[in-house]
Amino acid sequence: MTTMTLARTLTINVVGLAVALVLIVALWGQQLDIFGVLVLSIVLLGGVISAVHHVDVIAAYVGRVLGAVILALAVTIIEVSLIVSVLLASGESASTLGRDTVFAAVMIATNGIIGLSVVAATFRSSTSSFNSEGSGAALGAIAVIATLSLVIPSFTTGSSGPTFTTPQLVFVGLAALSVYVLFLYILTVRNREHFEDPASPPTQSLRVVPSRGTFALSVIFLILALVTVVLLAQVLSPSVENAVTGAGFPLTFVAVVIALVILLPEGTAAFRFARAGHLQASFNLGYGSALASIGLTIPALVVVSFLLDFDLVFGLRPVDIVLFILTLVVSTVTVASHRVTLFQGGLHLAIFSAFLFLAVSP
Repeated sequence: MTTMTLARTLTINVVGLAVALVLIVALWGQQLDIFGVLVLSIVLLGGVISAVHHVDVIAAYVGRVLGAVILALAVTIIEVSLIVSVLLASGESASTLGRDTVFAAVMIATNGIIGLSVVAATFRSSTSSFNSEGSGAALGAIAVIATLSLVIPSFTTGSSGPTFTTPQLVFVGLAALSVYVLFLYILTVRNREHFEDPASPPTQSLRVVPSRGTFALSVIFLILALVTVVLLAQVLSPSVENAVTGAGFPLTFVAVVIALVILLPEGTAAFRFARAGHLQASFNLGYGSALASIGLTIPALVVVSFLLDFDLVFGLRPVDIVLFILTLVVSTVTVASHRVTLFQGGLHLAIFSAFLFLAVSP
């Protein structure tokens, strides 16, 4: 990175943080109208994009293993902070928010990101290849964590409603964390070759290793961006419920917005990779983002439920279970072969559209 580029990046980050700080101080404790919610949401989205950008810079410097861990932790901090902020502001009426956000992340990643990536990769060519071994492993991990944490509580009888008993809650939290750690080990150490496609150019050529100065600045700005996102969430959360319900949307729509904000940067990167002919990199980002979101957020929500004494609802609604089963069936067909077509991308986008429509009109 040249001196001029570094100075421009530094200026943009400082100005962005200054604007966010002014808004936080000016609006702290106030009830915002719909315009204020919109403006603050845009600033919050900018903070999330900035945080993910700095994680990418850090990952390019420290390597793939530590980079994957840092990305997962950053995504989890952002997601949990947004969920907890709304929970504290809305109380029992938002008891399903954690469940809905995790499920939304799964649907957005496995249908939205993957579907758009397949369409982008196959729009000009009849087929596009990827490594089905790695993508199949990632899909399997998502299926296990999501089923244990989101589907099982709808059928257990130890507690009233789609909730867990305390022992069940602890078990699910540990199981989700264990599966994610195991997947991370397979991805970065044991079977790294399963997540690379020999038929496509090496994705390393798309990434430039940053200098030590750029790395140090990204570490500093990542910490500042995460703190800013948490504070912005605290300012925004008291007004979210009124803004959403006032617009005629159910409160569950907040979960979809949270998941979209969190996954937007990675989804954009996956789309760019797919257009450049690196479908495997897109699949890694799509499924990896879902796993980072669900594999660490579920254990974090378990801890939050104990610390804040919240009785969180984890079990999905029947319509969501149907959408999840349909997603697993279509995703299994997609990853069963190492080549995909435009038709498969269209199927995923159809499911994604149905999910968005039912989130707005349940």
